[in-house]
Amino acid sequence: MEFELVCEGLEFPEGPIAMNDGSVILTEIKGQRLTRVRPDGSKELVVETGGGPNGAAIGPDGAIYITNNGGAFQWLDNAGMTIPGPTPPSHTGGSIQRYDLTTGALTTVYDSCDGRRLIGPNDLVFDKAGGMWFSDHGCSTPEGRKFGGVYYAKVDGSHISRQRDHIISPNGIGLSPDERTVYLADTQLGRLWSFDVAAPGELAPAAGFATGNVVCNLPGYQLLDSLAVEAGGKVCVATIINGGITAFDPSGTTEHYAFPDLIVTNICFGGPDMMTAWITASATGKLFKARWPRPGLKLNFNG
Repeated sequence: MEFELVCEGLEFPEGPIAMNDGSVILTEIKGQRLTRVRPDGSKELVVETGGGPNGAAIGPDGAIYITNNGGAFQWLDNAGMTIPGPTPPSHTGGSIQRYDLTTGALTTVYDSCDGRRLIGPNDLVFDKAGGMWFSDHGCSTPEGRKFGGVYYAKVDGSHISRQRDHIISPNGIGLSPDERTVYLADTQLGRLWSFDVAAPGELAPAAGFATGNVVCNLPGYQLLDSLAVEAGGKVCVATIINGGITAFDPSGTTEHYAFPDLIVTNICFGGPDMMTAWITASATGKLFKARWPRPGLKLNFNG
């Protein structure tokens, strides 16, 4: 696949949003901020968020909603690459933040569910009703992992529910074009899960002992990060170690598009025909732009 370098010098970028003016707003997890990248590659600060801004999306009110992991990683340098390391002892949990593009106000919408602190919110997607599905990645501890889960919440702060719990490492989350299916990438397992939606904001009970439906497990040692869905239903998941984007068909078949970074973390679609893809290459701090072979799914809300 042909691609071009749009911007470099970013501090572990993720969470790209394709804006209507041709710019991309993305998170810099290590940099603890939202940054706008203009088409000419220039950068400007949007807001300093603190913690670890991971995923970002435009909500029904035009604000940017941010899944902030609360600073869940120590940052390591490996031969010039930025690598996320263990969770620091100072980490106490993460939150869902709202940034108003008009007023510049940054607020916290949620930091707990049913009296239990959110651990490391990671990625989010809005349904047609204006509610957000989001993943909580959990975090590492000296004894092992705190598992994560899948949540649904309303943007006004009135409702949050935990729809799945005790998942090893929930990361990218997305909706099928008909919104009858939630897709979830599990980083450590290299697995793409799917869950049936019973009603808006409610997952159907899991069948048997499984957490959900297994779309596909990648072979060998490959890790999965955030994702975006194509208009035709394929799920494009950023892939670590085998750096690039893996497109999963709901039938379980895959195709891989390589990008020059060990830790490719996310993809978003935009442009008039939704065939322009922006890819965050985080170990090297770069944003790439590519002509995708198929159109991406237009999100319910855009900025």
